[in-house]
Amino acid sequence: MKKISSKILIISVLAGLTLFPVSCTEDLLEQQPTTEMGASAFWQTEADATTALYGLYSSVRPLFDRDYYFDGQGEYVRTRGNSTTSGNLQKGDAYNGGNYNPSGYGSAFDKYFRYLYGGVNNANYVIENVEKMLPSASATSLSGLETIIGEARLLRGMVYFRLISMWGDVPYIGHVINSNSEVENIERMPVSMIKDSIMADFTYAFEKLPLKASQIGRASKPAALAFRGKLQLYWASWNKFGWTELSTFTPSVTEADAAYKAAAADFKSVIEDYGLNLFRNGDPGSWGTMGNADVLPNYYYMFIPSTGNPNADGEMIMVFTHGGTGTDQGEELMRDVAGRLHEGSQCWVTPRYEIADRYQSTITGDFAAKLIPTNPSTSGARTKLNSAVNPASYANRDYRMKASIMWDYEKCMSMLSLKETGWIPFIYKTWNASVTIDGVKYTSYNTDGCNSGYVFRKFLRNYAGQGRSEGDYNWPVMRLADVFLMYAEATNEAYGPQTDAIALVNRIRHRGNLPPLAASKTADKASFFAAIEQERIVELLAEGHRGFDLRRWRAIDRVWCPPYGAGVWRIDTQGANQTRYFQNASELSYQQCYIFRIPPSERDRNPNLTQNTPWL
Repeated sequence: MKKISSKILIISVLAGLTLFPVSCTEDLLEQQPTTEMGASAFWQTEADATTALYGLYSSVRPLFDRDYYFDGQGEYVRTRGNSTTSGNLQKGDAYNGGNYNPSGYGSAFDKYFRYLYGGVNNANYVIENVEKMLPSASATSLSGLETIIGEARLLRGMVYFRLISMWGDVPYIGHVINSNSEVENIERMPVSMIKDSIMADFTYAFEKLPLKASQIGRASKPAALAFRGKLQLYWASWNKFGWTELSTFTPSVTEADAAYKAAAADFKSVIEDYGLNLFRNGDPGSWGTMGNADVLPNYYYMFIPSTGNPNADGEMIMVFTHGGTGTDQGEELMRDVAGRLHEGSQCWVTPRYEIADRYQSTITGDFAAKLIPTNPSTSGARTKLNSAVNPASYANRDYRMKASIMWDYEKCMSMLSLKETGWIPFIYKTWNASVTIDGVKYTSYNTDGCNSGYVFRKFLRNYAGQGRSEGDYNWPVMRLADVFLMYAEATNEAYGPQTDAIALVNRIRHRGNLPPLAASKTADKASFFAAIEQERIVELLAEGHRGFDLRRWRAIDRVWCPPYGAGVWRIDTQGANQTRYFQNASELSYQQCYIFRIPPSERDRNPNLTQNTPWL
């Protein structure tokens, strides 16, 4: 087990509590930061400003580090609940109460809305106070202070980016709020104006940040540039596909084209100018052997603290750090994705049955024959060709499948009381039972929270020493593979399939041990877009991207069904229907998925906060 000792984590405990308390009251405007010492006594040195910055990181981290819950709003991940703790921001309270299903979620994020504004005000607090230090700063500290402002502005931009991605027009607050009267009548600002302010934040950050962060968890130039590119990509998507639910927004083909090209330029610089590389050079590593987990593909190790945290290659462009054992700042990934035989974990987040068919053949490079849901009690079920309960059906597929999900008779390491207790096989609906495989007795993996026939291996530690809530994994908020795919998308929209973009997509496919894309997959814009989307699905699985992609592409009815349709069932490996989504759903139901409801409690306090059209 690798233990991370990070100055950010150590100091942020103090700074997060004394400098940046995020209000848990009902009023988002009651976000006044306080200090235990007078501000004039604190903001004296670059060290003071750095301490405050660590506090800001600590307060913004819990707004992004459980984004995997949002994957439940797509079609390939089930989020049946969450492990967040009400009243404790560091334990995920911002995500508490959210709806992480494919439909009906737009009214469930009032708490998240408030906490995001807490992040805004905390960022403003650092920016304002450090800016006041600049006129009297020495020549040796001036650059450091500007870097701190750049990091704070990057974090503020990230928070506002999330706000507009979900709610469109929102109030823009660019200074510290000291009383409700300052903003009690504030109106929502058009999304185009907020986008420009976020761009200014990202650009300032890019200009002031170092080429490489001084320590894991702090931002650098490529991070700022990647976020600027992502903002432009989203802006291009909204302008291309429209955002009819946002009444103040008028899409523009011209704006879309310019934004795609600007996004491509930023992504290209990230890819070429900073010496970044995919984890372990993007090599697939070894599949290992069917059913075993002592050796796994390289993709798996990128998401494990002991092997993924060093980030020597630069795949993780920006991360939020976690403190691990004894810090009260551990991540909850194992608790969320693992079962009860992993330190009593709860399996809140699981793959859906349908994800398995997205993993392509390593032989043909295209989709394999569809799996056949089969009741294991039927004759020959475990040996039938393409049966979903036949382990052999999963051979010769994208290595990322073995690294990401577990099917029947795949094993992982059991851990109780911080000790390894032996390999355990996953067998759907056979929970915590004595089983014999190849003459060896095992206790089966208890994952009774699963209803699909699969559980996650991605993020699941195969070694003991940390409790379910004590992980020290650095959660990626910007990853190089994502930049590759966003670059391919942006260039494809602007110029059609490009040779360098195709090569980048093939590099990502290579880590799945897949052959390069066939010519037919890059013949035109539509074909290459489908190939890019396919890679986003499997490469970024459970990292919080799919729901946001579906909304910005206006693709919800494409992947589910049109309004007033029969709906789409999610099933399991044994053929049982689990949940049907969008059955007879009205157009309004779809519209409410594309834009979130402005919290009614905020509108009650401020009558100038208009409501988004589908929620009137």
